[in-house]
Amino acid sequence: MITDTATLMDTEVLMAGFGGQGTLLAGKVLAQASMEEGREVSWLPSYGPEMRGGTANVIVCIASKPIGSPLIEHPRGLIAMNLPSLEKFAPKVKPGGVIVVNQSLIDKDPRRDDCVVISVPSRELAQQAGSARAANFVMLGAYVGATGAVSVEAVEHAIAAEFAGDKARFIASSVAAFRAGVEAVCPRS
Repeated sequence: MITDTATLMDTEVLMAGFGGQGTLLAGKVLAQASMEEGREVSWLPSYGPEMRGGTANVIVCIASKPIGSPLIEHPRGLIAMNLPSLEKFAPKVKPGGVIVVNQSLIDKDPRRDDCVVISVPSRELAQQAGSARAANFVMLGAYVGATGAVSVEAVEHAIAAEFAGDKARFIASSVAAFRAGVEAVCPRS
């Protein structure tokens, strides 16, 4: 886990991929988990008119004091679900930042020796967890495991809250996928 206390207190992450990969949902869950921990949060989605299959990204800012602007040109973190997102956003990550790469779809190095780069086989880990569609939560788990931006418990609670009611059948596999992502970066001893 990265131990820079500035990263633990105040941070911003850009999550990007194709519409339908769940980047906006993962960002929403991260924002909810952060609010539950009493943090200031902004969640700023961006997507094309075609949504599913088009491009989608979200910036989540987490802070200990009110956030002046949700627009971040150079985030401290990037979760890249596809190659176009990696190519577009990896150069913008601040030096010393964290880049989580979906190695199930990306076989290219982001060429950032000044950042921590974590490659995660998200689709494979999600399938093992019970749902290939939960690759977004594997990636979120890897980010949370690497940065400690929020607690694992807060994210698991936010996932359960997001899927409460009619969608409760997705909770177990989504939490399992999230845990698989955390464990991919922070294996249990």
